[in-house]
Amino acid sequence: MFKKKKKDYRYHLDLPKKSGLLLSADGSLHVGGWFFDSKGRPAKRIVLNIGDNAVKCSSFNRPDVQSSFEGELEVSMGCGFWGWLKFGKGLKLLKIKAVLADGEERVLDSILIYSTKGANDEPGAEALHLAAVEKYRKWVEEIDTLDDGDRESIKKHLNGCDKQPLISVVMPVYNPPERFLREVIDSVRNQLYENWEFCISDDNSSKPYVRSILEEYEKLDPRIRVVYRKENGHIAHSSNSAIEIAKGEYMALLDHDDLLPEHALALVVDEINKYPDAKLIYSDEDKIDIGGNRLDPYFKSDWNRDLLLGHNCVSHLGVYQIELVRKIGGFRHDFVGAQDWDLALRMVEQLKESEIRHIPHVLYHWRVFEESTAMNIESKPYAIEAGKNAIQGHLDRRGDNAIAIEGKWHGSFRVIYGLEKEPLVSVIIPTCDQLAFLSTCVTSLLEDTAYDNLEIIIVNNNSKEKNTFAYLDLLKDNPRIRVLDFEGEFNFSAINNFAVKQCRGELLCFLNNDIEVIDSGWLREMVSHAIRPDVGVVGARLFYPQQILQHAGIIAGVCGVAGHAFRGGDRNFMGHHGRAYLIQQYSAVTGACMVTPKDLFLSLGGFNEENLGVAYNDVDYCFKSRASGRKVIWTPYTELLHHESISRGYEDTDEKKERLSKEQDYMFENWGDIIAWDPAYNPNLTLEKEDFDFAFPSRAPKFWK
Repeated sequence: MFKKKKKDYRYHLDLPKKSGLLLSADGSLHVGGWFFDSKGRPAKRIVLNIGDNAVKCSSFNRPDVQSSFEGELEVSMGCGFWGWLKFGKGLKLLKIKAVLADGEERVLDSILIYSTKGANDEPGAEALHLAAVEKYRKWVEEIDTLDDGDRESIKKHLNGCDKQPLISVVMPVYNPPERFLREVIDSVRNQLYENWEFCISDDNSSKPYVRSILEEYEKLDPRIRVVYRKENGHIAHSSNSAIEIAKGEYMALLDHDDLLPEHALALVVDEINKYPDAKLIYSDEDKIDIGGNRLDPYFKSDWNRDLLLGHNCVSHLGVYQIELVRKIGGFRHDFVGAQDWDLALRMVEQLKESEIRHIPHVLYHWRVFEESTAMNIESKPYAIEAGKNAIQGHLDRRGDNAIAIEGKWHGSFRVIYGLEKEPLVSVIIPTCDQLAFLSTCVTSLLEDTAYDNLEIIIVNNNSKEKNTFAYLDLLKDNPRIRVLDFEGEFNFSAINNFAVKQCRGELLCFLNNDIEVIDSGWLREMVSHAIRPDVGVVGARLFYPQQILQHAGIIAGVCGVAGHAFRGGDRNFMGHHGRAYLIQQYSAVTGACMVTPKDLFLSLGGFNEENLGVAYNDVDYCFKSRASGRKVIWTPYTELLHHESISRGYEDTDEKKERLSKEQDYMFENWGDIIAWDPAYNPNLTLEKEDFDFAFPSRAPKFWK
């Protein structure tokens, strides 16, 4: 077995044995095989190359190869080669190069490698990464692979749809690899929904095979139409050229080296029939390597404007009402690298939330190879600046007093909202003894918070220790602190509602007595979101004292009524596609640290004293805020320590368990819809854990099943 390349050499890889995506647990790879040129001579050298890292292979004798070509060619016994390469964490492209006897260089093969461990990783990290890659392979096989019966059912369903819109697939082209270009065109031609047109704009490609292939497909399928630009205008101008010839009601964006699964347009048309007013539709997406292996899915939330300001969570597959695209001027050249992000931001400015739809199915495969943005944002550094400018333009057009800066991870962004004044914040702290934690909380509030206009309301509920009362008496001398007494059994809702009636602040900050300030800007950040007119509740990023993530938003339906997103991650944990470090809308946040406008709190009836005295009162309040039209925002730029449940303890008695069961029943009865489908989550993600793992089976609806 051997491969032929240009007939001037032959070679074979014995190691690695597998094609496509390779997995490496320790960031290393062994490569071995044989090579000889057209005269049977070995290479001057074989080089393994990943980026700037190059390793020369050792040569050794291969009598087996020599004897196998006996009678055909006199092959040098020293044609064998072997090498070992160490590289960093993540997706890497290995190039195996041969330098011939005359000095010419040949690329023998390119192999995509997923390295799961970097030099500073904790032991065992590689096993977790490997498990995620393998688990997605299993998920694709079990959940996201169509059979003939599925295809037949999808076609039957489509035939019964009232609306059969023409979908214009828009694709700019500039010198893609020949194989990728053929595959992307074939992925459109293989769509189960057939009422499409493929509008391609060749941006004056310099490689002759591009025009040849495009002309071949034009003749093959009348639905394929190509514009051949006479000068290179880059992706924005080229895309606009394709839009100019589009006749469809909607356009779907496609890059010249990516792929559409065969049911992509079918699910888009089904969504349009269910929601005829939809003007922007987006789907989940994943990546695909040069060997056809799928990896790294992004299972997205439903429409989430704040998340879109952190990274492009619309992206692919993006489908747009073409009339509105033309109305707002199509793509803009000044935003090349983030032109689709800029388009999405300008589109949503024109739309109601009900006109933006998310399809929770993977309907787009990004190609990962060395030069692709899907593999490495560094391949297009100008995209970072373009993304920031797109977000800032959106903020400016809306009249928001805000600036966009780069976020916690490369390629993400943070929006900082301005404060013209510091509104008075009433910080409410219920407490029952636990003096060490209370004093730490109060001291850190007073000394480590860079926000002056606050009052602290401590609500004493049944404390018994003398030291506690002595400390509370001392605090009464501070004009910024008031101590209130609440008698009766512990009822979190009643205690806080009682305190709110005596608060002077425009904003309320509910704070557990086991919270410790570690970030001086925490309150300023929360206030800047809480004063936004469309926001009702703001939550924080909380850590256990061991620097383990405790709260990054609340997901309805996880582990029962609700669970904390990404609980258990380490200090720098980024979460699913960076979501643990992006400002975004959630359905709820924890009342351990929550900021809300006082007038909204009163209008919504405060916390539910009757039915939710201990648990879920914060979740219930957040749900009420959302139902009133006010968003729940979680920000990672407020970080606090949380010694969880120090005062109350856990549900470890029969009485507590019975009470918790009643509170759970109340939540299911009153909020069953959102518990069943949290718009900030995704039905392809598990409800059994808080780590955004894959769901087996998926809860995403499949009309063909």
